Amino acid sequence: MPNTAISGPRKVLLAAPRGYCAGVDRAVQTVERALEVHGAPVYVRKEIVHNKHVVEELSKRGAIFVDQETEVPEGAIVVFSAHGVAPSVHENAAGRNLRTIDATCPLVTKVHVSARRFAAQGYTIVMIGHEGHEEVEGTTGEAPDSIVLIETVAEVEALEVPDPEKVAFITQTTLSVDETAEVIAALRAKYPSIVSSKSDDICYATTNRQIAVKQLARECDLVLVIGSTNSSNSNRLVEVAREHGAASHLIDNHTQVEDAWLEGVETVGITSGASAPEELVEGLVSFFRERGAEDVGELRTVDEDVRFMLPKEIRPKRAAAPAGA
Repeated sequence: MPNTAISGPRKVLLAAPRGYCAGVDRAVQTVERALEVHGAPVYVRKEIVHNKHVVEELSKRGAIFVDQETEVPEGAIVVFSAHGVAPSVHENAAGRNLRTIDATCPLVTKVHVSARRFAAQGYTIVMIGHEGHEEVEGTTGEAPDSIVLIETVAEVEALEVPDPEKVAFITQTTLSVDETAEVIAALRAKYPSIVSSKSDDICYATTNRQIAVKQLARECDLVLVIGSTNSSNSNRLVEVAREHGAASHLIDNHTQVEDAWLEGVETVGITSGASAPEELVEGLVSFFRERGAEDVGELRTVDEDVRFMLPKEIRPKRAAAPAGA
């Protein structure tokens, strides 16, 4: 029986797009295919994507998650997460004769390529990102002597570089679009000659989900974001919703909804981070239906049709598998 101490909202509005991006879908499928082709166990360095539910489900199927590649038994199969890894990780894996499958998101790989190119050209590379995030660690590892990490406009003001005429910038792919624009504007003002990639580093899915949640926040009293606490893009969605006038909370699933949040709420908005599966959204919608919500709709702002091929290490093995294997 649902807890009905506080009745639920009358209306539920779902953001679209929401949930899995192409890079996450590819990464999760990579682990699933590796288990199908090679059997358990398949080792995964770090969380394949930043979502507690996904990691738990893959663990049940035989994936073993480790913090470092050095924990993987010699000769075993290891999948590198969607967030990317530094060259040193590949070197360590080779030294242990590990069979590696690289599930790095292609959009993260693009940032790695930019970092290497700018470093080779002698630029000081300013990376905008969150210290300690796995994606940042992987990218800075591409050119550790050339990259300086910043996060805020204030850090731009304090920044000193060897040659102000030879500066480039790159960004983490899962940042707040608006906040990052402010930091980039500050960098351009301080270093008029600064260069960057031809296209934005913030990925299409992060941008699209933030656009959707801005619109959602304008029409809802409360916005619930499904995602894990270590998911950068999910945390940014909560911030964006609050900045645009709605109360907002990050939850892993419907069991974390608090009655106090629902007091006086007529319309609740639901979105999910790029690493959160749709079944968690469905569970939250069912939770509100049980509490009396009859009007469930979708607010669509952008259509997405991006798909990425599975890693090359998986494709030929899968294609060559005999029927019924």
